[in-house]
Parts: sequence; C-alpha cells; structure tokens
Amino acid sequence: MNPIFTPRVKICCISGVDEAALAIECGASALGLVSRMPSGPGVISDEQIAEIAATVPPPIGTFLLTSRQSVAGIIEQQRFCRTNTIQICDHLTVGTHRDLKDALPGIKIVQVVHVTGPESVEEVVRVSPHVDAILLDSGNQKLAVKELGGTGRTHDWSLSRAIRESIDIPLFLAGGLTPENAAEAIEAVGPFGLDLCSGVRTDGKLDAMKLRRFFAAVHNVREG
Repeated sequence: MNPIFTPRVKICCISGVDEAALAIECGASALGLVSRMPSGPGVISDEQIAEIAATVPPPIGTFLLTSRQSVAGIIEQQRFCRTNTIQICDHLTVGTHRDLKDALPGIKIVQVVHVTGPESVEEVVRVSPHVDAILLDSGNQKLAVKELGGTGRTHDWSLSRAIRESIDIPLFLAGGLTPENAAEAIEAVGPFGLDLCSGVRTDGKLDAMKLRRFFAAVHNVREG
C-alpha cells in the first residue's frame, strides 16, 4: 500500500551555506547541522551552524544535532546556533524534555532512538509523549566510542514499522538510505520523513545528481 503523502526529506551533514542552498533547491524540507559528536561524519562548529541557520528560509527545518545530555547545555547551544529544531542524538541525563520545551518555546524537539532490537520500541513509546517527533537511526550508544548516527547502515525496518504504528507523532527514518532503496524504505515503514547523509554524497560532498535521483525515487512512490 502506498503512503498517503510523500515523505518529507531531511538532508543531514550540511557543511556550508552552498550545500544548504543546493539541498533546498532540490526539495529538502529540513537540513541537519551536526555539532560535536563522539564519531561519525559531517561535524561542523557551532559558529558554522549559526551561520548556515541564519540563511535558511523559515519554512525549512534547521535541525541542530547535539550529543549534549544536559538540558542546560542544550539550551545554551541552541540559543547560540538559533536553529528552529533540536535533534537530541543521545539520552538526556540531566533534565527532561519538558524542561527543554518550557525553556525554548516554539523550538521543536526531535529525539533520536537507535534501533537495536525490541527494546527500541519500548523506548519510543516511553519518550514519544514528550517530544514533537522521533527519528529512528542505526547507531549504538553502548559502544566504547558511541555511534550516534551517520553510520550509513540500514536497520531492521520491520521494527521501524512497529514503532511508527505504536505512536501518534511524526517519525523520521534514517540509516543507510540511498536513491536505490528509498522506495523500499517508504513502502516498508511509511515514515513521515526520510533523513540521509552519505547516500547523496560523493567524496563527502553533496552531489546534485544523487540528490535529484533520491527526490525522484521518493516522488515516484507516490505516483506509482
């Protein structure tokens, strides 16, 4: 069964103003701006994130990807970077999602959950009432050097489907998405949005041809 609507697309690991403009021109609804992480691609400075976010027109989501785990630290970072969305890539250890929303009215909060097994379903059900969206990715917070995304790996989409069907807020799907598997991912999970980084890059740089192929694949599912 085809989805009711075409998923939004978030292009992650944006490295500069030019990449942001290219992603938007090709059809991106949101941009991922990666701050300091324990591992993974696309990390830029908070100064660069602020510079890029300031150039993005208001309808486009600007996602600050943060590995910070205290609410106070995340608030400080967002107030400097001025994005309209915060993507929490790890667990909060000091403070709550409610504290974050109270301190930053109007800023959307997206919690990443790394799909590792059935326990991921339970985690999403627990967290989803307190955030604006969930983003499912292929990482592992339990490694000595945490993987908080950007792995380029897919995960078990049947679990992602079960998660989507258990919540009533938007769900973004990330992890190993490419122009070649976009349609399969949409059919398998039915997500609100797709999130990708390496699948539309060549030698680390955003590739206009791959971007256009990805968007064509996404729209063809709706029309097929």
